[in-house]
Amino acid sequence: MARAAVLACLLSIMLVSIDIAQGYGINWGSMTTHPLPPKKVVAMLKENGFKKVKLFDAEPSMMDALAGSGLEVMVGIPNDKLSELARDYGSAKAWVKHNVTSYLYDGGVAIKYVAVGNEPFLSSYNGSYVKTTYPAMKNIQKALYDSSQEVGSKIKVTTPFNADVYHSKSDKPTDGEFRQNIRDSMVQILGLLKQAKSPFLVNIYPFLSLSQNTDFPREFAFFDGGGKGVDDGNIHYDNVFDANLDTAHYALKKEGYSDLEIIIGEVGWPTDGGRDANVKLAQKFYDGLFKKLAKGEGSPLRKGSVEVYLFGLFDENSKSIAPGDFERHWGIFRYDGRPKFPMDISGKGQNQMLKPVKGVEMLDKQWCVLNSDVRNLSKAMKEKDYACSNADCTSIKNSSSCSFLEPSDQISYAFNSFYQSRNQSAEACNFNGMGTKVTQDPSKGECLFPLQIESSATDLVALSLSTGLMLLMSFFILM
Repeated sequence: MARAAVLACLLSIMLVSIDIAQGYGINWGSMTTHPLPPKKVVAMLKENGFKKVKLFDAEPSMMDALAGSGLEVMVGIPNDKLSELARDYGSAKAWVKHNVTSYLYDGGVAIKYVAVGNEPFLSSYNGSYVKTTYPAMKNIQKALYDSSQEVGSKIKVTTPFNADVYHSKSDKPTDGEFRQNIRDSMVQILGLLKQAKSPFLVNIYPFLSLSQNTDFPREFAFFDGGGKGVDDGNIHYDNVFDANLDTAHYALKKEGYSDLEIIIGEVGWPTDGGRDANVKLAQKFYDGLFKKLAKGEGSPLRKGSVEVYLFGLFDENSKSIAPGDFERHWGIFRYDGRPKFPMDISGKGQNQMLKPVKGVEMLDKQWCVLNSDVRNLSKAMKEKDYACSNADCTSIKNSSSCSFLEPSDQISYAFNSFYQSRNQSAEACNFNGMGTKVTQDPSKGECLFPLQIESSATDLVALSLSTGLMLLMSFFILM
């Protein structure tokens, strides 16, 4: 009997571990000047036990790398395509053929969801996509079914929403409701989701709750229960994740869709680019999140395991920083595929470094810094401004990991960032004669002077074009 009990216990532990691994996905973005080799990334994901991946676009090299991997895929459609897909069914049909059915061959990509748009009802978009999201979803859903009944029934259409689509005037989850200015459009979409048996996808960011509100109780962003919390009837919420999730549940319930499954499309914590964006707090957040999810308890209102996609996989040095400098530092892995801090996705608290992306080729070990002979820093500062307008300098801004550097070292950081982004070309370390190349790593403490990875010219051209277009659109939308 004792042996049987031990075996039963071990089996239970194994099943819990399997459920946890199957429940996690991760967001894989491509807004970077130097992408890691997709096939090596896929190998790393599998080695670390991830089962699902969410893409923001059907980027061909990523889709090709996912073929035959067994990883479940949610493939995204960028917001800038919504208008055309909503207006022209032929475009929707062509998109599905090119980006979905062409990958459904034997040994192809295991596509489960198509995410139409990305946070299209975000308040800062000022309604730009409110009228096109639902018809685009409807056309993509129809195109999937028209390709075949099997494809249409297996691959579900959804849309990732930011948590700002709902709110509570009292800050209590029971008063949750959708924003009045988008309510009618939301109800349309909810009806489509229910009919298609698709999930409601929402992105929840405790970090943003903390960083955007100086009065927000700090510990409420984490899972340690040390803060004041929120009392709602006989329920006490000791973390904003649960409170936010149940606010979504109540918003759905008020519209008659309480039975819709909710999937967390994005949740994470950045490691740089702001006061509360650092490795220490990111590790604290993820430790609490994994332990909570491992229990499979769900939220106070709805019990049971929750499907979650972590955000994100890598730091992306070309993302728009309109929301904040932290936008380029959400990765649990660095830009070069190395993990940033120990974690245990099983939630058992046995933290260790995840496996890195293997076989990453780096550029030569050389950096560009300010020439020590330069005495006129005012002229050098102008060169710094030029470098930062064309490369990533978020780490030297206020409250970031390199903000403690002396002015001359901050100039060196900017020079090097530009130099690495240009593949260490000789002319990229000129700066009117004020730059010089060194072979000794100039990094100081936790401030890393990046050494860029080797990327193929094809990858760089393709990604620079897509990155430029997306950043340009973001600029005009946020104006």
